[in-house]
Amino acid sequence: MADWLTPLWTRQLKSVIHSLCFTFKTPSMNRKFLSLILLLGMFGFCLVTYLLEFTNFSHSNRQLFCTAAGGTDTVTDVGVHTGTDSCRPPDTSPVALRVRHKLPVKSDVKKEATAALNLALDLQDKGQTQKAQKVFQHALKLDPGHIDILTAYGEFLEVHMNDMLQADHYYKIALKVGPTHSKALMNRQRTSPIVEEMDQKNLNRIDHKRALFYTVPATNPALLQAKDDAYFAHIYHSNAIEGNTLTLSQTRAIIETRTAVGGKSLAEQNEVLGLDAALRYLNSTLVGRDSSLSLQDMLDIHQLVLGYVDPAQAGRYRSTQVVVGQFVPAPPSDVPALMDAMLRWLNSEETLSMHPIEFAAAAHYELVFIHPFHDGNGRTSRLLMNLILMKAGYPPVSVLVEDRMRYYKTLEMANSGDIRPFIRLIAESTERTLDEYLTATMDSSAHSLQQTSDLESNNIKQQRIA
Repeated sequence: MADWLTPLWTRQLKSVIHSLCFTFKTPSMNRKFLSLILLLGMFGFCLVTYLLEFTNFSHSNRQLFCTAAGGTDTVTDVGVHTGTDSCRPPDTSPVALRVRHKLPVKSDVKKEATAALNLALDLQDKGQTQKAQKVFQHALKLDPGHIDILTAYGEFLEVHMNDMLQADHYYKIALKVGPTHSKALMNRQRTSPIVEEMDQKNLNRIDHKRALFYTVPATNPALLQAKDDAYFAHIYHSNAIEGNTLTLSQTRAIIETRTAVGGKSLAEQNEVLGLDAALRYLNSTLVGRDSSLSLQDMLDIHQLVLGYVDPAQAGRYRSTQVVVGQFVPAPPSDVPALMDAMLRWLNSEETLSMHPIEFAAAAHYELVFIHPFHDGNGRTSRLLMNLILMKAGYPPVSVLVEDRMRYYKTLEMANSGDIRPFIRLIAESTERTLDEYLTATMDSSAHSLQQTSDLESNNIKQQRIA
């Protein structure tokens, strides 16, 4: 084979071997042995170099995955520190998705979205509703702020899917983008009163169940057991939403025995102890206090949430710029002013006059949006939500880990300009908790609750048909 076809590194290696053999004037056998040694050395050097590069590459990828991972609770410090001890599941957090809505849509993508809209309308006219819905969703994914797509999809949901709530949501988002859009405005004027009435009836039903809940004696053994179970469930679900892998039984064992569980990270177990301490503080101190919520109260809650995991950051605002998934929150210099404004809003007469469930959900969203802490924002937000609910006479509620995707999806919808889907999720969580207490403590509760639910279901169906 011609020498110029031989790889460069092979030619250089042969040159080195020949030079060494000539210099030391070694016999033929020794020359072969020396050649073998040099070849093995070169192979070992290449292997070590490759392994080092692979390790650095894997570590870099893991850091990038951690940076883009994590729920509302996971924070990354400018690609350097993850704020948690392990990689969280892929990020679907609302603040990350907020950025996707704000990114400008390229002209060719806009054209593709418009073409998808026309195709969806054509499929809709032909009665192919399932295909039409998929194409509508594809069009919205391409261009989430396209007014005509938002309006047309709302009309499709209203007419063909009989989903007034979702239709009204898309009309509202369309009007956020273009307040004077005639078709969206006309549609919203029709759907808004119906949706408001539906939401109010749901809140009224929940308030009725709260009244029933207070007819149960506080010493009722079944109630005490239900409260005990709900306490551990809240800690489990709130941590699990953030990616904690401890089971409910393991969570309960850690709290009751204060002993470690084998095979689980210390950080995850410390997250359990932190939430336990914070929830006890809410129950023993803040719930029964009449004074307004203060900044120190917020810092104290966070201090307990993160105290076992990261004492240096517990109870303190973040001091560096952080990244949550793909979203960059406000710089740390803005956090104090944002929190002061939030606290004024929390204690204002207008806010306190809101329905407690609406108030609790909005407060949760505001704190997550500001993201004032290095870590623990999601857990602290859910505690704040429960503090507001408990002060209003509701039991503390859990957002189930099974509802994690819906939880983030409704927060994403709040980012787009409609917080009502998130409020409905918190309302459902509150009603589910009340149902559990009532079913456990009242002999006739299951029958009465079913009758109430059936009645409300019929009312909603009649409203939709109308």
